[in-house]
Amino acid sequence: MPDKLLKNSPVTAIYGCGRKKADQLAVLGIYTAGDLLRHFPRGYLHKGDVRELSENNIGKTASFVLTVTGTAVTSRIPSGKLLTKCKAFDGMRSCTLVYYNQKYIKSVLIPGNTYRFWGKLTRGKSGFILNPLSTEPVTASKKLAEFVPVYPLTNGLTQGSIRLLINFTLDNIEIGAGEFMPTKVREELSLCSEAEAYRYIHKPENEQMIERGRHRFLCEELFVLALTVRYAKRGRQLLKGKKFSTDKCAMNDFYEVLPFRLTDAQTKVTKEITNDLTSGNPMARLISGDVGSGKTVCAMAAAFMSFRNGYQTAVMAPTEILARQHFKDFCSVLQTLDIECVLLVGSMSRKEKAEALEKIADGSAGVIIGTHALLSENVAFSGLGLVITDEQHRFGVAQRASLQSKGDLPHVLVMSATPIPRTLALILMGDLDISVIDRMPAGRQKTDTFVVSERYRQRLNGFIAKQVQQGHQVYIVCPSVEAQEDPAEDSENESDFIPFAQRSDYAETEKMPELKNVIEYEANLKNNVFPEFRTALIHGKLSGAEKDKIMSDFADGKTDILVSTTVIEVGINVPNATLMIVENAERFGLSQLHQLRGRVGRGSSKSYCILVSDSKSESARKRLDAMRTTYDGYRIAKYDLELRGPGDFISLSADGVGEKMRQHGNFGTKIAELCSDQSLLNKIFEIADSLLERDPQLDSEENRILKQLLVKTDSAVNKTLN
Repeated sequence: MPDKLLKNSPVTAIYGCGRKKADQLAVLGIYTAGDLLRHFPRGYLHKGDVRELSENNIGKTASFVLTVTGTAVTSRIPSGKLLTKCKAFDGMRSCTLVYYNQKYIKSVLIPGNTYRFWGKLTRGKSGFILNPLSTEPVTASKKLAEFVPVYPLTNGLTQGSIRLLINFTLDNIEIGAGEFMPTKVREELSLCSEAEAYRYIHKPENEQMIERGRHRFLCEELFVLALTVRYAKRGRQLLKGKKFSTDKCAMNDFYEVLPFRLTDAQTKVTKEITNDLTSGNPMARLISGDVGSGKTVCAMAAAFMSFRNGYQTAVMAPTEILARQHFKDFCSVLQTLDIECVLLVGSMSRKEKAEALEKIADGSAGVIIGTHALLSENVAFSGLGLVITDEQHRFGVAQRASLQSKGDLPHVLVMSATPIPRTLALILMGDLDISVIDRMPAGRQKTDTFVVSERYRQRLNGFIAKQVQQGHQVYIVCPSVEAQEDPAEDSENESDFIPFAQRSDYAETEKMPELKNVIEYEANLKNNVFPEFRTALIHGKLSGAEKDKIMSDFADGKTDILVSTTVIEVGINVPNATLMIVENAERFGLSQLHQLRGRVGRGSSKSYCILVSDSKSESARKRLDAMRTTYDGYRIAKYDLELRGPGDFISLSADGVGEKMRQHGNFGTKIAELCSDQSLLNKIFEIADSLLERDPQLDSEENRILKQLLVKTDSAVNKTLN
């Protein structure tokens, strides 16, 4: 093992990390020492908050400094558990320490020695009882940590093991010349060094250190975001693209085959797209519109114009089932105009794929619709003139760039059903022009929304049964896949847990409601609550093929109740689904809740959205009440932005598909999504603009590492930088 670790040293170079542990870390996207240091805590346990043994602290999980006064006694209780008891004293009062199934603890507790015990204080028949979750000797030579980090985990990893690995890395890594933030930028933003920030984040001595470390990495991530989007836009403005002609495509031909009239908002957006396509510069436009606002029709108009100008259009969707839905929709309109649409998805047979690839290559396919299969090396377009990506935040920049590279500077149109306030969109999507569809088509009915607590469970189950018995279908969304592991130490239920960015809706003294998970929830429905109904579950840990099959069955009416995580947030059109239930609704942002609500209300039957929450938080109640009374996606997004910051809108994930939002080798946001300071966001974009004015190609020695990082971060920017 080398004397010093480097950022790119494999995790196996870290003392105590063997092959098995390296495999566990890989599940979290951790492959190198640098990755490990960027595995930031999700919060901290304030163990420096020492309380006294008193009535006022009953029910509190806190630290108690006690001296052991008796010998520990171990016995086996009727349940089979090993029980260890011991007396302790804080100078005023005594308590009984109680441990379960901890054989070693008897040798740790030495009469006369003082320890810091962290756990929940209760009162029994014979006095105070403390069930310690951690026990640390108090000595003059060792200073106990005031703030203990709590990390995201995976199966096999414990808080203790990951803390040991991170602490060893901190003490043995050479940060060296890896500082990429220019000195002037660090001074303008009052940032500490990278090495200091790692120590402040992972081994803080006070809350000020936590905030300084968080501020450093927040600014760092936003700065990379700012440079990426600003540089991409500069590069695009210098390029010459395909200039479409309206003479070659009478748009009235397209409008006449539509079974409806465009709304004023759709007409405006279509004109903006037409102006881009005829400008001579490559189009890069985002259509932002609420669920069901009619973005797809605008995309069809662009595809029609591309075809009439002699070019092909590629439409990429994040899931196979959504791609199939787009294929059906595009065919219903464009095939009447003699435009052949071709589907290309992973589950097609070899013969079907071969036929599709041949039509793509010889140009007979005018519009090609698919998933990531479009990125395959064997996909060769005859003349790609337009690239459309749906739910663009689900694709990483590298994936979008890969599809664009299959043509010669094709026009780019991206769609998002997440309503983004225009001012924020202009910042975050700084390399794109923005089109907003802010009016819903006529006839779209409102989905009635209610907020209920757990005490309404029986009535809620009755309402579910009623909907299914009437022939309708139901979505139920839970915030977790599995039951939480390591509930004692790795739980936010403890009263002194400090969220990393103070975004929790819970006061420090409030116990958070039980977190519902899809696996246990669906099993209970199937076995106990609704054995007569057809239930299924879906979550991000399933394979793409499994998720597509489950969603297809639901769309085909083969499932009555679908229990899901937020993977259905971007889903297909199921007109027969009339009820959306969101458990632990306080755990979701308003924009996300609005997206989920948009999964129902797509047919002719009355639809409902029920938000279940037992939170006593005033903030949570205000947010859920806003959902109950507000149906305009842009108003909801604006309110969410004011309450929570732009976290629901920033997504720099490398793959962006499913629930695992990280890909090795890319710089993704891990703290910036928690930013609630728009003035800071604006300031960083101004600093990025100023830097690019001084050094347009980032050629100076000081910006050399920064340039390398940008190339690594966004291959779409790579062409411009080099």
